[in-house]
Amino acid sequence: MFGYVKANKPELKIREFARYKGFYCGLCRTLKKRHGRRGQMTLTYDMTFLVILLSSLYEPATEETKKRCLVHPAKKQYMLWNEVSAYAADMNILLTHDHLKDNWVDERKLSGYLGMKAFAGRKRKIEKKYPRQAEVIAKSLDALTELENEKCRDLDAVARPFGELMAELFVWKEDAFQNILRSMGFYLGKFIYIMDAWMDLEQDQKKGCYNPFLDWKEEDKLDERIQEILDGTLRMAIAEFEKLPCEQDLPVLRNILYEGVWSARERKRRKE
Repeated sequence: MFGYVKANKPELKIREFARYKGFYCGLCRTLKKRHGRRGQMTLTYDMTFLVILLSSLYEPATEETKKRCLVHPAKKQYMLWNEVSAYAADMNILLTHDHLKDNWVDERKLSGYLGMKAFAGRKRKIEKKYPRQAEVIAKSLDALTELENEKCRDLDAVARPFGELMAELFVWKEDAFQNILRSMGFYLGKFIYIMDAWMDLEQDQKKGCYNPFLDWKEEDKLDERIQEILDGTLRMAIAEFEKLPCEQDLPVLRNILYEGVWSARERKRRKE
């Protein structure tokens, strides 16, 4: 379900893209240091966005270096990381564990079972450190699973749990910014869920899998209607974002929210 909150690279300046990629590589490095190579494999652009957002808002001391890695052994990569990177890495493990658990419970995938067991110990440690986030993530995913098993056709209802999950994930510190961050995360989470359902509609129909848009399939101008829903949801997230006093990497953040999140839609249009 992740992979939609990413930059539109052609519209970034060279320095801006270097910063963006630096945080991405820094998060990758942090995942490896904290959770090993398995953890490194859970890297997502969505969590990179969270690192850049919270780093811009709180401006923690950020380290930078150039290192070679397994993916790029020939050339040293520019890396940026800070305490937000560590937070995002831990949240990524919580989400990955529960995703793998769903794969095992729902589809009896062996890879899900093995992955779930591999991350179980780390998940318990993270839950002790971040009980608030861990509780909301678990409850939200359980609620989402229940709604999907019931084949819920109410789009707002079925998208809400993922919005609530993202809302809590965005709140690193319970401070003066928490309400704005929680609201922004909520709408962005709903946007991600709806976008993912839209992207998977044809495939889910062929496989006979659940999708909240299956009952809408024969409607005229379906894509236009879904686009309107996505536009409205994203505008709510952006409205909350613009309330935050972010200055550092602001062009990168706006590039992602105003342009990058639509990359999947553009790929779908080109394919059609």
